Amino acid sequence: MQAISSAHNNYTYQTPIINFNDLKNFRDNIVVVSGGKDSHIFELSKQNKINEIEKKIDDFLTVFKNDFFIEVQKTNRSDEIDFFSNILPLSNKKGIPLIATNDVLFSSKDDYEIHETKVCINTGKTLNDPNREKPFSDEQYFKSSDEMQELFKGFEELIDNTNEVAKKCNVSLHTKGYFLPEYPVPAEHNFDSFLVDLAKKRLSKLITDFEETKQKIYAQRLEYELNQIKKMGFSSYFLIVYDFIQWSKDNDVPVGPGRGSGAGSLVAYSLGITTLDPIDHGLLFERFLNPERISMPDFDIDFCMEKRDSVIDYVSKKYGADAVSQIATFGTMAARAVVRDVARAMGKPYALGDRISKMIPFAPGMTLDRAKDEQPVFAQAAKNDPEVREVVDLAYKLEGITRNVGKHAGGVVIAPGSLSDFCPIYNDRQSSSVMTQYDKDDVEKIGLVKFDFLGLRTLTVIDRAVKSINASIKDQDKIDLDNIPMNDQKVFDLLSSGKTMAVFQLESTGMRDLIKKLKPTKFEEITALLALYRPGPLNSGMHTTFVDRKHGKSPVTYPHELLEPVLSETYGVIVLSRTSHGVRQSSCRLFNG
Repeated sequence: MQAISSAHNNYTYQTPIINFNDLKNFRDNIVVVSGGKDSHIFELSKQNKINEIEKKIDDFLTVFKNDFFIEVQKTNRSDEIDFFSNILPLSNKKGIPLIATNDVLFSSKDDYEIHETKVCINTGKTLNDPNREKPFSDEQYFKSSDEMQELFKGFEELIDNTNEVAKKCNVSLHTKGYFLPEYPVPAEHNFDSFLVDLAKKRLSKLITDFEETKQKIYAQRLEYELNQIKKMGFSSYFLIVYDFIQWSKDNDVPVGPGRGSGAGSLVAYSLGITTLDPIDHGLLFERFLNPERISMPDFDIDFCMEKRDSVIDYVSKKYGADAVSQIATFGTMAARAVVRDVARAMGKPYALGDRISKMIPFAPGMTLDRAKDEQPVFAQAAKNDPEVREVVDLAYKLEGITRNVGKHAGGVVIAPGSLSDFCPIYNDRQSSSVMTQYDKDDVEKIGLVKFDFLGLRTLTVIDRAVKSINASIKDQDKIDLDNIPMNDQKVFDLLSSGKTMAVFQLESTGMRDLIKKLKPTKFEEITALLALYRPGPLNSGMHTTFVDRKHGKSPVTYPHELLEPVLSETYGVIVLSRTSHGVRQSSCRLFNG
């Protein structure tokens, strides 16, 4: 992992290459094999430069001694037999074991055509191009042990040598527990005690004006949450998030008020991670952290789009540049794109690929199978039109295959030390972005913690608007986003008119239509609205029921009389979905007994 990371940090070449001097640093922990058709030694063999091959071998032997091996392959490609003839006497002369390897590119021999199609897609060539280079062979499939024995019949010791190399290699990735960076706490504290001290001090300032009974409710809730956080071992996580959010606020980086289930935490509210009072809004902590299903907490944190990178720079300086990285994503060949690519690679007219692609519905997660179910025209063409069937049959075999590396929209990993101790690093040469070579799911599987630094243009717009307004009015009239009224009738009138373009999560056509029908009169109805505007509730008609009951067009009924106190706020409708402020209290109370 460290060698790969080192190669990606080498900007001397257009492709990741590790320098020999850097490779020396790993001499005690690696086995080095000479390489296949693209190696130095193979290239020298093609030029019949035997003396230079010997010199190159001596360089490796000097450093790696018994951990250096020469590999030979039989994949029915040019120069392999000549290489075998040239390297065998040198192997005997130097006492270096030869090992048999196989340059595997696909699973079975039948996959060769699929692989060649993928190569043509990547290179812009067509399968029937007579001038197309064909550097790969149909022998580069995953051979069985018996097939490899048969391939190297008469040279069985090469297979034995390969097995001996395999025995020398042993790597274990620890996938239990979490690896968090060391947040610097004062000498008299540990993570838990510092979080307790910080949260209690900050909460006391927030509830100073509350009556004593209400203060006790907040104190008890805080104590409960702090105990749960301590039991689950997440105190340092809260401190890390608190630190970079506080830095953002201190350095004029607009930060969102908090959304997702994290808004249910009073500790988060006390620390300023969120600015929504979970008790006031009836949100439960268990929706965020639950001791019965321990999983890493995950705050969705929005930053101003233009200043998000400055926050990432801050954590890089605090925890070390080699400990902070963004996360890779892997783009796959999706249904609409793969039929276009396959048609072009097969040398078919552009119009054919375009026609097939347009038959497939444009929807997230669309597959060829799903397209056949949802679009009869596509299913009929794929069955009855020979040209379409030929393209679709091959497209099936390529659908879902990874085609490119991208960057996760907001995920950032902060490791306790160098990231290359946990996973290999990828360096995108075009954007100079450093990323983990694992996607977000695998990053979490090996115990690294993902922090969401989401860039939100809405925050940029709001920040500019507030600064523009405040620049021209008196101090006592200046706008403070943390203290704006939640019952301004003019705001509800504006929302009810459907003029919500550029209002975060309220700007789609369907949402504007729904909000005009609902005509919200209180903040809680806006949060319910966001929960209802999701596929499940929309398909079941819950949104219509909610609107009709609010306006008295339908009677408010309850599944059971005991549910009336729970569901009265939502007119008897069980609102189950996540919203921008966690989960509506109806569902929380209902499903927590």
